[in-house]
Amino acid sequence: MQDSSQTTGIPSYANRLTIEIARTQKLPVPQHAFTDSLTLHLGGQPVVCRYFGPGHASDNIVVWIPSERVLFGGCMVKELGSKTPGNTTDADLAEWPNTIRKVIAAFPSVEIVIPGHGPAGGPELLKQTEKLLMENR
Repeated sequence: MQDSSQTTGIPSYANRLTIEIARTQKLPVPQHAFTDSLTLHLGGQPVVCRYFGPGHASDNIVVWIPSERVLFGGCMVKELGSKTPGNTTDADLAEWPNTIRKVIAAFPSVEIVIPGHGPAGGPELLKQTEKLLMENR
């Protein structure tokens, strides 16, 4: 399958697991792979993409903007008030709590957390997600 960056001229990056999934499902394949982390620079500021392990999906990553203390958690992080982990078709329910704990430990200075769905919050979204996952085991 053709990489969409070939038509746009914009380089594409993804976790190596995401690239494997894209190939298997015959989806567009990003150009550049990373295993654990990748630091890009936007406007001279670092943007860190990190893989901590499986959770909502086997390949989920988080994106950290240190200068802003903002963490994009994606669907691995649930919005405040969630009562269930949501769609768990691709989830690793056994590892998801461990992965969230690693994220919490890695970003002690986080101020804003953006979940995959719902409003942004603070670090309480990470703790609430961990609690929710433990309750739904």
